[in-house]
Amino acid sequence: MAGGEVRKVAVVQLNGHPEKARNLEAVERLVDEVCAAEGPEFVALPEMVTTIGARREARLAAAETFPDGEMYGLLRRLAARHGVTLHGGSLLEAGPAGKCFNTTVVFGPDGTERARYRKIHLFDITTPSGKVFRESDDFAAGREVVTTPALGTVVGLSICYDLRFPELYQALARRGAEILAVPSAFTVETGRDHWEPLLRARAIETASWVIAATQWGTHGDGGRASYGHAVVVDPWGHVVARRPDGEGWLVAHVDLARTARVRAQIPVHDHKVL
Repeated sequence: MAGGEVRKVAVVQLNGHPEKARNLEAVERLVDEVCAAEGPEFVALPEMVTTIGARREARLAAAETFPDGEMYGLLRRLAARHGVTLHGGSLLEAGPAGKCFNTTVVFGPDGTERARYRKIHLFDITTPSGKVFRESDDFAAGREVVTTPALGTVVGLSICYDLRFPELYQALARRGAEILAVPSAFTVETGRDHWEPLLRARAIETASWVIAATQWGTHGDGGRASYGHAVVVDPWGHVVARRPDGEGWLVAHVDLARTARVRAQIPVHDHKVL
């Protein structure tokens, strides 16, 4: 365990699959490996750990009710097994009328659920190449801004496309967040131009640490591909750790004293007029 104001975090990059069973195996293997190798206090997983790249019917079948779902149960056991705070990225939660919620669940070191956040902003876009994504066809939107105590401070919760909406991160900062979690499965087309600039912007404008776990690579045979490049960004906007292509993890040290220094130097939170 880390002590004082410097906390050790592990950020997982996953090459997820449409098949839920393969993702259960990969998540358990990667969390076990990084905890054994690095002894982090906090482990962050990416978006869509339940299934990614699956067709609509398979995705609905893989969605879980909490707390009795397979992925939910695995994450709870992993948190308790390793005595870590486990940020579950996002899971498919069964929702209303044939839809799912894209849901983050955070588990404490004893395996109990500490927070649950449902993705607010749904990814309904057309990329420059003409590829269309319409999450609202399959997902219901959340409504609640959520933070959770962790790492000796407050962690603000968000998921992927939320990253484009700075007002959410301002709301998280007003609730005391000093760390922002952004589990993602950014597309290759948007990620190569927007991923790191957006993460750095959210870090700078809130003077917060950003922890961004990612999906990487192709997912099944449906043409879905994720950009990867899991990162940790400090409150000055510097990328302090970056994962290259491939499944694996990165480790970084989150220095809460640095947060305090940056906020004292540029006290944007004290200067707000709107």
